[in-house]
Amino acid sequence: MSLGPVMVDVQGLSLDDEERELLRHPLVGAVILFSRNYQSPEQVKALIEEIHALRHPRLLVAVDHEGGRVQRFRSGFAVLPAVRLLGDIYDHDKKRARHLAEEAGWVMARELRAVGVDFSFAPVLDLDLGRSGVIGNRAFHTQPAAAADLAGTYMMGMHRAGMAATGKHFPGHGYAEADSHLAIPEDDRTLEDILQQDVLPYERLIPNGLAAIMPAHVIYSRVDDKPAGFSPFWLKEILRKRLGFQGVIFSDDLNMEGASVAGDYVARADAALAAGCDMVLICNNRPAAWQILRGLHREPDPVSQARLARMHGLHPVTWQELHNSPEWQQAVAAIEQLVPSQTLV
Repeated sequence: MSLGPVMVDVQGLSLDDEERELLRHPLVGAVILFSRNYQSPEQVKALIEEIHALRHPRLLVAVDHEGGRVQRFRSGFAVLPAVRLLGDIYDHDKKRARHLAEEAGWVMARELRAVGVDFSFAPVLDLDLGRSGVIGNRAFHTQPAAAADLAGTYMMGMHRAGMAATGKHFPGHGYAEADSHLAIPEDDRTLEDILQQDVLPYERLIPNGLAAIMPAHVIYSRVDDKPAGFSPFWLKEILRKRLGFQGVIFSDDLNMEGASVAGDYVARADAALAAGCDMVLICNNRPAAWQILRGLHREPDPVSQARLARMHGLHPVTWQELHNSPEWQQAVAAIEQLVPSQTLV
């Protein structure tokens, strides 16, 4: 059975019978985990092994694990800094900031790989433009060249750990004030302004191995009347043709308010896939997940399936082997020195 185009979530620390049925549905290709799915490294490893055992090829397992405010697994895992702190260091010591960015990317990815997670939705490529509360210190920097530099070294650390990187939220969420979880954000800048500023990190990282991209649930009103994740212009014309991106495009969560402009849940999934997404996410709404799986009628796309297969994690390592590694010990010591001033909520 091939990987389907839908990513779903599960409710607890282990699977129940309904979830096993859900995950065996041929349209499902991946599972995203949240804090509610985590109790300890041992527990989450067992949960992921149970998920992987259901299908061949195994379902992808993902998580949002950026650091700072957005770190789903905490107890037992290294405490990761909000990446904006790396941007602050970059302003007076570029070499140190790059080194710490690579170490942070490596620690994040290596710990997740040690429990079986295939990939994290990271790095954030949005710019900290002082307007978006939902982005803020999740962004590396205010300047596109600096953000690209730091995100590129962070991505190098992820690759070294055996994890593909996912840049988000294309073409950029840093200027839109509203939170797309709760509203439908708009960005009224021109296409040229967005290309020269927000898109630059993507332009630089795509040739260097950026494997996946997640578009924003933002309407760029002077460019298109659809949010980027439902826009053939942004995904096919700009991302695929102009930037030459050949990796995976993941939709953002279809349960977010920013996706509501596309209609009901089946219409949202269909519109995102038609616009150019390879996989759609539906989280925190089990009835909606079933609606999509029962109502979405699409033939398998071999190109999308090949792209998705490349998101499987590499370089497996045990939790004990990782913790015994001097490389891990030194890297954790370096990045955790940055954390005390961070608000981890």
